[in-house]
Amino acid sequence: MPPTIATSLKLPAELKAAIDEDARKQGLSSHAYMVKTLADAAERARLREQFTQDALAAEQDMLARGGYDLADVRAHFEARARGERPERPLLRPVPR
Repeated sequence: MPPTIATSLKLPAELKAAIDEDARKQGLSSHAYMVKTLADAAERARLREQFTQDALAAEQDMLARGGYDLADVRAHFEARARGERPERPLLRPVPR
């Protein structure tokens, strides 16, 4: 198990009461509830940052390679729905 570091939080009384109640409902100690909540928040922040980086990379790729026109994509899938085998829509430059 990784080493732990003691820390102290000063919480408003109303927040501490809410934490105690939520922890009790989940069958956790207040300490375990706060550790879990902080770990969940840190993971969400990491995931949000990764999502942002992935989106920026995808945008750069689209700007470099081009994108599909929505009307072309709709026509492509409508043709497929009719049982046709249309060619893939062409990539078009994306305005900046």
